[in-house]
Order: sequence, then structure tokens, then C-alpha cells
Amino acid sequence: MTSSLPEISWFAALCDDDYEFLGVPDPMLQSSWPHCRDITLRAESNGFDNILLPSGYQLGIDSVAFAAGIAPQLKRMRLLLAVRMGEMWLPQLARQLATIDQMLDGRLTINIISSDIPGQSLESAPRYRRTIEWMHTLRSLLNGEPVSINGDFVKLDLDPPNARTQSGVCPPFYFGGFSEAAKETAAEAADVFLTWPDTVDAVRSTIDDMRTRSQRFDRTLRYGLRSHVIVRETETEARAAAQRLVSRLDDQTGEKIRSRSLDTASVGVARQTTLRDTADNDGYAEPNLWTGIGRARSGAGAAIVGNPDQVVAKLEQYIEAGVDSFILSGYPHLAECDLVAEHVLPRIPHGPLTSAR
Repeated sequence: MTSSLPEISWFAALCDDDYEFLGVPDPMLQSSWPHCRDITLRAESNGFDNILLPSGYQLGIDSVAFAAGIAPQLKRMRLLLAVRMGEMWLPQLARQLATIDQMLDGRLTINIISSDIPGQSLESAPRYRRTIEWMHTLRSLLNGEPVSINGDFVKLDLDPPNARTQSGVCPPFYFGGFSEAAKETAAEAADVFLTWPDTVDAVRSTIDDMRTRSQRFDRTLRYGLRSHVIVRETETEARAAAQRLVSRLDDQTGEKIRSRSLDTASVGVARQTTLRDTADNDGYAEPNLWTGIGRARSGAGAAIVGNPDQVVAKLEQYIEAGVDSFILSGYPHLAECDLVAEHVLPRIPHGPLTSAR
């Protein structure tokens, strides 16, 4: 990838993760084709470079089907399509992704998910063996290469599908995970390593670690940060909006929401819990990094909170630490998308990460 500008992306709440008050379901904000379509189109019109389409089974709507539906409506923005390794038949998945990339005129990016698939649970080591086999095979098929593999989880002798991506090469793989197996998988087979919100020093340390790991494979990664944002004209207003967001959330409801995810026992989730447990009495792990969202979210559990100057300064600190790509979100997603576009996007030069290796 060659772009020197950070990529700034938004989040399409496909997995029933949109609220005015965290933990209080609102039928108007539940995942649906109209609502998630509106978020995606708003993100494009507001100038975001990309948008993450998350994948869930018990939650929300299907990411691949949604991507195919929304692709013809987009003119400029990329799609970061989440797919779970092991969930679909690989040759079928390769054809679907290549077709969607054509529909987007070559603007597809792929978020690789390595958690359990519905109805099946694997220990960490075999799960990541499955993931690495799938990633290598999927990349070969999308590069137009035949595959001959007799692995533990993938057994294929197959020519590539006739359906090819716009460029003829595999779109970039975005991948996150914090266990040893996850980091080694990313170092070997990903293009962009994603981390969840953390202190600036912790993010810098993670990036340094991943640079060392990827060098052992003679590879160079780029680095992304997935975080929520609450930006208002003043810090007082931003902090008040954060408190309002969780003002109707009780601990029992929060625990129920967190337990719905398939990755609740992961190392990354444990780190988000530690971050929340070590925050100050107002939930701040460091200036402008608020952990309250983690009370009702198993994954990315913190938000950058502040006035425009503070939010921009925080993002610039992460950029200085090595972050190339931001995947931002906020509650409700339409309203916060407008606020971030108004107060943040014009002040940070940005653009999509370009072609894979």
C-alpha cells in the first residue's frame, strides 16, 4: 500500500449496535437495510474514505449481502467488508468478493474475522490455523492463482474463479487480534493490523511489536485503530454527551450485551476490560480516552471524547505512533457521523489506503 495519508473510515451498524442511550433498544436504530444504507450513504457524502461492514450471526443483517446491495449506490467510498474465516465455502466466497469488487470499481477492502463460527467452537490454536489457511487460499484465488492445498482445514485443488477483481489482485486484508497466535497470523498474512482503542503509549507499543513480527516474514504492515468518537463544540458538552449515552444503562443489561459476541473471552476483550478497570472515576484511561462504552460492548470499548481541537490532537497522536487507518463510530451513528465530518475530517488530510503490497 502506498498512500502516505491516513485513511478515515466510518462504521455501518449492521450488528444491532446503534443507540441513543446505550443498552436501550430503539426500533428506529435497529440494523435493517434502510437504516444501515442511510448510514453508509451519509458516510460517503460526508467525505469518509471507507466504511466497515461488520459481521454477526445472531446480530443484525448479513455483511456480504448488504455489500452487494449498497455497492452500486456508492460513487467514491470504499467498503471494508467483514467475513468470518470458515463460515462460507471458500470458492463461493472468492467469487462473491471478486464480484462485489467489480461492482465497486475496485474499491473493496476485506476485514478478516477469526472468531468462532456459528454453532462451532475451536480452541485458539486450531482456530488460527484455520484462519491462516483460509487467508492464504483466499488471497491466491483473488489473485487469480490456482490453489493446491491439503491443510488441516482447507483441502482444495482448484483453478481460480472466472470472476476476478477489478485490478486482478486481492484486495487488502484488514485483521485484528491480540493473542500470540493472532499477532503471528497478522504478521504472516494481513495487510493492515487493527487494534482497539487504547492509550497512545500502548498503541505505539503494539505497533512496534507488530513491526518486529512482520519483519520476520519479510513483510511490511500498515496499522489501523478502531475507536468510537464523541465530539462537541466544547469539552464540557462532549463529556456531558458521553454521560448521557450511558445514563440509562445498568450493569446487568451491559453484561447481557457484551455476552452476545462470539469473542467475549479473547485477549483483546480482556485488555478492554483492564483499560476500563484502571480508568479514573469518570471512566477516562488518559486524557480524552473514555472507557464507558465498554460497559455494554465486548469489542472496541472506548471513545475519543472532547472538543474538535482535542479530538484532532488525539488522532494526530495516534498517527505519530504509527496509525495509518482509523475506523470511527459514534452513537447514534447518523448524528455522530455528521458531527465528526463537520468538526474533524476537514482538519486532518486523509485518503484511502491504496493497493495491496
